[in-house]
Amino acid sequence: MSAASAETADGLAAWIAPGRTAVLVIDMQVDFASPDGVLGAFIDMSVVEPALAAAEKLVAAARAAGVPVVFVGLSTTPETDSAAWSERMRRRGGDPEVGAALCRAGQAGSEFYGPKPAPGELVVSKTRYSGFVGTDLDMRLTRMGVDTLVVAGLTTECCVDGTVRDAFDLDYHVFVAADACAAYEADIHAASLKVMALNSAILTDTAAVAAAWKGTA
Repeated sequence: MSAASAETADGLAAWIAPGRTAVLVIDMQVDFASPDGVLGAFIDMSVVEPALAAAEKLVAAARAAGVPVVFVGLSTTPETDSAAWSERMRRRGGDPEVGAALCRAGQAGSEFYGPKPAPGELVVSKTRYSGFVGTDLDMRLTRMGVDTLVVAGLTTECCVDGTVRDAFDLDYHVFVAADACAAYEADIHAASLKVMALNSAILTDTAAVAAAWKGTA
């Protein structure tokens, strides 16, 4: 390891120290990730499998190090459906009913897929892209003493990006585990990571995070 890379590794260990950090797992749910979910009828979900596997490792590393893991997931009802979202879909020539069917509360499509919450872990339900909009996520993280986030989830350009932007605006230090995120198109994933790195987050990966936490428990 070069002196520069060693310095970076030491810096990461301090930056994401367990006493200040939480892992956010965003929208890794049946409807977004499983062949049996709503989007599985239109999308080859094999594209997200590496991210699911990486997120499993990230969550395991966090738990071993005593870092809290927070699961953030979409949970919709007819009452929370957005007229603006439906109209946008209609104007684009899409089917608003497909969007309305995503992650219905209490149905299988809203269940977490890949990494799943352990007993006692915080689960936050949202109705918009960002995990901070209309939720108590910020308050709960603050009460936990968290000022730093390591983010994983689906999809990179949508709910991950939306949550990361809001987290940065709320003055969190944000790290994105790039290999534990995915979009349904590789170029969109890459472009979104580039934009987040430019504006609101530091990019890392699961192996680097796990190495930083090793031996901290």
